[in-house]
Amino acid sequence: MLSRKNKLLVMKIISLFSVVRGYNIPVIVLAQYLSAIFILAPENTRALDVILDFNLFILVLVSSFCIASGYIINNFYDAQKDLINRPNKSMLDRLVSQKTKLYVYFGLNFLAVFLAYFVSWRVSIFYSSYIFLIWFYSHKLKKYPIIGNLTASLLAIFPFFGILLYFFKGQYQEYDWQKIGIIFSHASFLFLLILIREMVKDLENMKGDFVSDYKTIPVVYGESVSKKAITVLTLLTIIPVYILVDVYEVGYMVIYFYLCLMALIFFLLKLWKSNTRNEFLKLHNLLKFIIVAGVFCIVLIEPAVLWHGKKILLAINFR
Repeated sequence: MLSRKNKLLVMKIISLFSVVRGYNIPVIVLAQYLSAIFILAPENTRALDVILDFNLFILVLVSSFCIASGYIINNFYDAQKDLINRPNKSMLDRLVSQKTKLYVYFGLNFLAVFLAYFVSWRVSIFYSSYIFLIWFYSHKLKKYPIIGNLTASLLAIFPFFGILLYFFKGQYQEYDWQKIGIIFSHASFLFLLILIREMVKDLENMKGDFVSDYKTIPVVYGESVSKKAITVLTLLTIIPVYILVDVYEVGYMVIYFYLCLMALIFFLLKLWKSNTRNEFLKLHNLLKFIIVAGVFCIVLIEPAVLWHGKKILLAINFR
């Protein structure tokens, strides 16, 4: 049996894991690697070469540190409203003091900038800017309508731009307009989904935002205007989906996009019938599922890569 002191230590570790959203980090790491293998890497590049790329590993690690520190500073500034919106999670998060959270926050940021410098000083500046933007969003921008939602959505896909720039550096001749079109169509679709999710979160957290004087869209303009904006954004997802399915080649991932459109139609029908926090929370979780499912479905672009990798591993094992 654990002593009382050890039990408290375990609870604090769990609390810190909750603060940094440790369950999200592996998904983000996987998303970056799958994007690198199936979307960003030049043609005829082996998946194993991408996975064993040390600089890419550093970039993904740095992104993870930045995102984790971003969750910490966001939790730091949202402590008051989280007591209203997420009382159970808030009580767990409070097991770690604000002082300790700040120590971990600055420690992660220092490690991120330090490690990024091993790739290049430009990468270090890139991620330093990312850290500053996350802080500025948490401290100021998230309290304002529209700009807060747009900034949150851009920050969510910001790490992918780091990897994008890494693959583009010195390799422009290997990319054609079709490749660029596929990349930005995927990015646009993901951006719209995240923006919709952020606006649903505002509906979900309306009570806490109002008490904490956060000027979100539903607080300033009302619930109806927010639902109309979400509806327009949801309809706009048809554009990147059409481009990816009918203009470019995305392999079997077309199945995901068709199912996604069906899920979004269901989402809109439920949106206009929802009025309570629990109902908006279910819609929020549906959008999270769509986004996470999209990460795993990236492999459908070229499933043969997985089979080829399996054959290589089997060949190594039998030697």
